[in-house]
Amino acid sequence: MTVPKRILVVDDEPDTVELIHLTLSTAGYQIDSAMSALEARRKLEADHYDVLLLDVMMPEVSGFDLLIQLHESGMSVPPVIFLTARKTTQDRETGEDLGAVGYLTKPATRGNLLDAVSKALG
Repeated sequence: MTVPKRILVVDDEPDTVELIHLTLSTAGYQIDSAMSALEARRKLEADHYDVLLLDVMMPEVSGFDLLIQLHESGMSVPPVIFLTARKTTQDRETGEDLGAVGYLTKPATRGNLLDAVSKALG
């Protein structure tokens, strides 16, 4: 039996987290969530995830800043997909510069989300 791939969804909007959870869990992925960058960091330090689905605009620490902090700490970081309302080319380039393997804008379609996760998993 194959172990499901684990995805950590980091977003401060409960409705968004619920929709992503439903979409990805019905596709066979095991989903965990964090409502803040601090909570995400704690979960990443304590457990293994195959993909990190990360919002950019969150209170206190942005998704961009969280990824910078994770890299600076030397922590092993799973493939990152940004899922955000920020749609500018500059934001997309920032995500790519930080090593993200995907950048989706909200609202992402089910197909786009599943494609991005599949690509992130290689």
